[in-house]
Amino acid sequence: MAKKSASWKKYLVEIDENGSVKVSKAGAACDNTKAALREIAEDAGFAIDEKWNTQQVGAKLAKFLEEAAPAPVDKPKAEKPKVEKKNDEPQVKASKADIAGARVRVYGKAQNRTALGIMQAYMVMYPQTKLEEIRKAFPDELNPDSGVKKNFVYAEDKGTTADWNGFFKEPDELLKMGDGKKVSVVSMWTKPSFERLVAWAKQYGIVVADFEKAAGGGQKGGFRLEYLNGYIPPKQKKGIAWWVWALIAALIVLLCILLFGRKKAEPQVVEVEKVVVVHDTLYVKQIAEIEDHYNAATFVVGKADLSDDAKFVLHDLAKVMKDNPEIRLRLEGHTSAEGDAAFNQRLSEARAKAAVDFMINHEGIAAERLEAVGKGFTEPKNPDDPTAPENRRTEFIVLE
Repeated sequence: MAKKSASWKKYLVEIDENGSVKVSKAGAACDNTKAALREIAEDAGFAIDEKWNTQQVGAKLAKFLEEAAPAPVDKPKAEKPKVEKKNDEPQVKASKADIAGARVRVYGKAQNRTALGIMQAYMVMYPQTKLEEIRKAFPDELNPDSGVKKNFVYAEDKGTTADWNGFFKEPDELLKMGDGKKVSVVSMWTKPSFERLVAWAKQYGIVVADFEKAAGGGQKGGFRLEYLNGYIPPKQKKGIAWWVWALIAALIVLLCILLFGRKKAEPQVVEVEKVVVVHDTLYVKQIAEIEDHYNAATFVVGKADLSDDAKFVLHDLAKVMKDNPEIRLRLEGHTSAEGDAAFNQRLSEARAKAAVDFMINHEGIAAERLEAVGKGFTEPKNPDDPTAPENRRTEFIVLE
């Protein structure tokens, strides 16, 4: 007989007297208990410590579900079936009026990843924001049932292990504040807290697309941002300012030449006009940032299959190429020194080709605008440490 039980949507977690864990879905026992627990935790916004065994994960998750997001299991299925179905997924769909007045839309594959996407969207819109300001923008009261006291903490202030496990902590998940400091966002969001956050974000022009869960148990999920109604983030607007400054510089030089009576000033004017081609560096910077995000979405060791996170990043890359039809790219795959050199060469080629094929077949980028090259371990980024992680990468090179 079960000592303790807790439910989440169609799942039931049961803890026996001896501590063993059983998970069932819609009344049928799950074959892979560990994977089922991870899927429940991801969907419920509960962070799992990799050091925990299955019994520890089951006991802690059951306690979290009881305290933060209880869902009764003895309720007859025939009672108000429409209400139960409505509550199966977070109610986040934006209305036409919301979208008409929005500036950024967040697409997410998991509840807590979508919450992280909302915070990232706010920082894109207000890049000078600091910790205390973002705490006021998204107060802790939005998430009273998450099990943590703060929605944001400095990344270096990890606190206790338990507290730290409640926050996003990977480098690509941190928010960069206006003062250069890195901030972690709480990763535990129950359904009611998540819906409060979505409703709250609309006042800043941030809306959420139809919620999509991760494809399987234990998957990380991801998010991407879409700019709406002609909105241009502040970082992109800086390119215009550089162009204006370049033009002013050219006019000042021309004025000085006229004042000092130099009649053969045309060559100097032509040289100055070359400075105006600053707008080309905008997409170069964008591609460099996308490359960093792509390399953060790592491949499975020894394989060339694209993860969901990698596909999200390639979608952003395709958007830049569509906005700038003159861009041509070469994608270069690189590996570290472990293993057979011939295998590493083939693997680097396969990984570069997988990204190029996705851009062509799924994003509609013309094949002649893309090249795939594998370098193996011939050009390490850190030659002093052949096995360093930074040697395993894909580089996006703009072709002239």
